[in-house]
Amino acid sequence: MTISTTCIISHNCFFLSFSLVPPPISSQDAGIGFILVIDRRQDKWTSVQASILRIAASFPGNLQLVLVLRPTGFFHRTIFDIAFKFHRDEYKMKLPIIMLSSLAELNSYIDRTQLTEDLGGTLDYCHNRWLTHRTAIENFAQMVKQTAKNLRSFGTELAETELPNDVQSTSALLTAHTENKDKMKEDLRIALIQGQDILKSIRKPVFENSEYNMNPDQLENQTTVERLLAQLDETEAAFDDFWSKHQQKLEQCLQLRHFELEFKEVKAALDSVSERLSHFTEVGNSCSHVEHILKDLASSEEKSHEILGKAKMLISKGDQFIQNNHYAVDSILPKCNELQHHCDAIATAVNKIRAFLNQSHELHSRLEKSMKWCDEGIFLLASQPVDKCQSQDGAESALQEIEKFLETGGDNKLMELNYLSREYEAILSEELMEHIQKVLQKQESMEEMFQKRRVSLKKLAAKQMRPVQPVAPRPENSLKSPCPSPGLQRDTEDSSSPDSLMVRGMYLRRIKREISEIHQNRGGSVMDDEENLAVLRKHVMNELLETERAYVEELLCVLEGYAAEMDSPLMAHLILPGLQNKKDVLFGNMEEIYHFHNRIFLRELENYIEYPELVGRCFLERMEDFQIYEKYCQNKPRSESLWRQFSDSVFFQECQRKLDHKLSLDSYLLKPVQRITKYQLLLKEMLKYSKNCEGAEDLQEALTSILGILKAVNDSMHQIAITGYDGNLNELGKLLMQGSFSVWTDHKKGHSKVKDLARFKPMQRHLFLHEKAILFCKKREENGEGYEKAPSYSFKNSLNMTAVGITENVKGDAKKFEIWYNAREEVYIIQAPTLEVKATWVNEIRKVLTSQLQACRRKNEARNIRKQEERSAGVVSPDGCVTSVASKYPEKGKGNLHATHLFSLSLKFFNISLLSLRLFLPVCPAAASPTSPDKNTKRHEVKSDPTPLGLRGWSKTSQSLDASEENDGWSSAEDPLNSSDAEEEVKVEKKLTPGKYTVVADHDRGGPEDLVLKSGELVQLMHEGEDGLWYVKNLTTSKEGWVPVNSLLVLLGNSKSAISLSSSGMIFIVNALV
Repeated sequence: MTISTTCIISHNCFFLSFSLVPPPISSQDAGIGFILVIDRRQDKWTSVQASILRIAASFPGNLQLVLVLRPTGFFHRTIFDIAFKFHRDEYKMKLPIIMLSSLAELNSYIDRTQLTEDLGGTLDYCHNRWLTHRTAIENFAQMVKQTAKNLRSFGTELAETELPNDVQSTSALLTAHTENKDKMKEDLRIALIQGQDILKSIRKPVFENSEYNMNPDQLENQTTVERLLAQLDETEAAFDDFWSKHQQKLEQCLQLRHFELEFKEVKAALDSVSERLSHFTEVGNSCSHVEHILKDLASSEEKSHEILGKAKMLISKGDQFIQNNHYAVDSILPKCNELQHHCDAIATAVNKIRAFLNQSHELHSRLEKSMKWCDEGIFLLASQPVDKCQSQDGAESALQEIEKFLETGGDNKLMELNYLSREYEAILSEELMEHIQKVLQKQESMEEMFQKRRVSLKKLAAKQMRPVQPVAPRPENSLKSPCPSPGLQRDTEDSSSPDSLMVRGMYLRRIKREISEIHQNRGGSVMDDEENLAVLRKHVMNELLETERAYVEELLCVLEGYAAEMDSPLMAHLILPGLQNKKDVLFGNMEEIYHFHNRIFLRELENYIEYPELVGRCFLERMEDFQIYEKYCQNKPRSESLWRQFSDSVFFQECQRKLDHKLSLDSYLLKPVQRITKYQLLLKEMLKYSKNCEGAEDLQEALTSILGILKAVNDSMHQIAITGYDGNLNELGKLLMQGSFSVWTDHKKGHSKVKDLARFKPMQRHLFLHEKAILFCKKREENGEGYEKAPSYSFKNSLNMTAVGITENVKGDAKKFEIWYNAREEVYIIQAPTLEVKATWVNEIRKVLTSQLQACRRKNEARNIRKQEERSAGVVSPDGCVTSVASKYPEKGKGNLHATHLFSLSLKFFNISLLSLRLFLPVCPAAASPTSPDKNTKRHEVKSDPTPLGLRGWSKTSQSLDASEENDGWSSAEDPLNSSDAEEEVKVEKKLTPGKYTVVADHDRGGPEDLVLKSGELVQLMHEGEDGLWYVKNLTTSKEGWVPVNSLLVLLGNSKSAISLSSSGMIFIVNALV
């Protein structure tokens, strides 16, 4: 180490400079020691002395020798020599110091190659370059140290991380660790680049001059940098190895989480498949039923293929994980085994079910072949002409037919019961065994009939010695089973195609024709007729069952081939936006209809296959379930409208292609409508051949009920076309009738009736009769296609049935009848298109009014019983009257409400019975007027409810009348339905005010509990209540009670315009508080 003569260094800097000496020196060099050269040739003694003292106090290394080039000036040199001699011993104790006078002496101690050029040596040395390299190397060493520390910390963090339990967290953790790893790798890359740059800087002289020899310091720096770079490489390699293992573990964890998630989904799907298979507990009750179950099984199996495929793929994936030494083998292996067990169990279950069903199909085929063989044998016996059998040739021919037919029994006859029990033990149930026994019994009976016929024909075929009276042989066993109740029977044929149905129809017609000929030839004996009718009933039943099965299959085809595909993700791209979420609109409640027929009705029909004459019971038991067709038909217009919008959709075309249907979807959407109409035709046919049978009444009732359902469906289709009605049509009760009529109106106005005599043209109105109201609508034809072409009905008016009366006969036309409202304030003359329509409507209205009257009577009886109970619990008031514990003024609309209803219904009942053609007659105003102080009050200031039961909003008018109404008479000024002035006049006529009035109608009958009002008595109207009731006090008898406002309007006079009842024959009774 050399200290220049021109260098001026403070004490602290001097100390720091020496403190930097040891680190770059190797341990070997540091053990040899240091030689210090102090060049003070241009300095003075004091500086030399200060340098020596500082070196002695601060040099941290092993200092072997100090060479000092003393000052060259004479004066300074003399002083230096004297001072050094004086302090020599002191310096030698601290430092080994040698004073040199020239560079030549220095060269004797140190080789010139080790000295710099300013000391006479050849060493290429640049102090700035040395400092730059030294600083860069130290910074690089610090970076390498910090990078290694960061890597160790990151590795510890990764090793201590717990693995998540779900896919999302695992994926997020893998992403976060990968990002941190990339950051660490970037720090390593930067450190490597920096080290390589320092190494290039150190080797730069060599790159510039290949003959250049680096000095030891440069060699030492190069070695240091290379060592640091090698350390970085080792650190990076170790980190990469650790990260590879950690990343593999995270990726395996992510794979495991995906595997577990897929395992849950696949296991749930397999459980669903197992559950579906568990429902296949039936082995069928006929060939067609078994085939239907087999189709369902095949469909379920086909659907399960995708699930089983996923399960097998998942098992394969798990095996691959295990082969790749996945860390979670203990978790993956049991799951793979469980999936494999599920798949094997499903495959076994499917095979077992299919084996049972195949056995069942084989057995039912034998049973049906035997049944068919028996039916053909019976038909053969029934079709043999008796007249031809009387001759020897004819008898021989008939005998040959029988023998030939019996030869076919080998393939068609049923085996013995013991054999069948052993062969089909796995599927035999009690019901199936019973069916086998019945088939065997039928087979034995048929063979017995054939044996008897053979005996008879053999006798006829033999040569006769004398004439023989031709007697038609007949089977002694009845073709009809003696068991009156239907058992579990099976079908004999299985064909649902249109061609087979057509052939079956032709076959049925041929049978009818042949049986008719047989009947004529044989004289029509009772037993023969019964045999023929039984065959015909059998074929009608077969047609009913086969068409029912075909219908069920068609519904299932539509539901699976179209409706289910609308929810399939694979077909979602083909569904147009306007068609999305419209499955319920397009298909209505077809699924509900399918489940009813497939699960209930078809199976119950099959129970009557051997007793077709009793099938009416099946219809009657399920008649309420057929109401579902009304909902389907009501939705049909919406469905057809939606179909017309999207009939060209690629989705429907693709579904039709998959199903291989020749007809489009709309043809199948019409199937339920066609089916409900088909039943009545089949029932008529069955009734035709069962008139003298046990179930004829049930068949007739079933036919009537089916026709009623068709009528209800038809009526509901008209009802949903009503527009402009503000209320809820369902609140009006069941729709009983609907039809178009000609209508004239007649309304009261003041003291007289103002008729619309000027109108010669009647109004055309479509009437809807509900249980609680009659609706008047105007029919409007619509332009369009299909259901859009159906008419709509604009609501005009409604009449509450509690205030309606009817007059059956009107002068001038037998097809007319009257409907009047609110005591004939409104009269509607209705002209029916035919007498039959009129009779039907009058009878239906009479039924409604009579049922209301009966309900009111029952309510009145219950009230009387309740009053007797209350009287027994009442107390005596001071005036001697028995008073209830309740308030003096009873609750409105409860105790006395039945009087209002009874009065209104009594008036209707009288008119229906034609006891009086006119109950209410206009009379002159009464002499008595209200004696109340407010008698001058205007009538229109007090309002009352014109409906006796307070049912507001029933007699109302549509507010959306168009201009065309002016031509049909509804908007005239004299018509209260559309004229606001006329409405106000009617309302004014009905207003009452509190005060005293005189009764103008009387009666002299009544029970002890009835309030009797007589003409001339004075009554006081106390106050008006709700529901059209007034609290009235009879001032003559001091009795009180609630009275309907309509009754008061009739019984009380008015100073201006009062309507009263004729006293002759009119009785008014209200309940009194006794």
